[in-house]
Amino acid sequence: MRVLIVEDELYLAEAIRDGLRLEAIAADIAGDGDSALEQLAVNAYEVVVLDRDIPGPNGDEIARQLAGKPESPRVLMLTAADRLDDKASGFESGADDYLTKPFALRELVLRLRALARRPAAGTPPIVEVSGIRIDRFRREVFRDGQYVALTRKQFAVLDVLMTAGGGVVSAEDLLERAWDENADPFTNAVRITISTLRKRLGEPWVIETVPGVGYRMNS
Repeated sequence: MRVLIVEDELYLAEAIRDGLRLEAIAADIAGDGDSALEQLAVNAYEVVVLDRDIPGPNGDEIARQLAGKPESPRVLMLTAADRLDDKASGFESGADDYLTKPFALRELVLRLRALARRPAAGTPPIVEVSGIRIDRFRREVFRDGQYVALTRKQFAVLDVLMTAGGGVVSAEDLLERAWDENADPFTNAVRITISTLRKRLGEPWVIETVPGVGYRMNS
């Protein structure tokens, strides 16, 4: 999962980002509405964690813009206001979920995963390919019924490949979806992660390299 955190309190935004990364959730930060719209235009996000009171276009305006676009990311709105009327107007603007400050990071993670279970494209929470079973909500992987322990990044890469429906995923797409905006486009992190992931899953290899194109699950 890749998330955009739109929050003008930098300390809070960085704390959320660092906490999400520990949960294998790639996260970027935007400090105002204009920056958020710029990042949303060039990056693919599953969920936007959107503070309602931000400089520039506010959270309500951004939520309304996203609600009018096909396959837009889901919106989890943050606010210090806890009155029912405030929440109602937030949902009316296009928010999919609502979290009142202060909040526990664990609750935010659970809400993000719940939202990711029902994306616009309808990706199911449990996917099975070639004897590999991945539970995207519980963060568990099994091969032929045997549990496979993966690192957070290995899980994120496998998640992208498993939900690609047998299609080829380029290294660039993997970097965009399983890493964050600080990833070096010239890094060999994707190749190394694929290599270690293959070893964890065991033989016969189920991840195929398509020379010059990318990677896919071998069915």
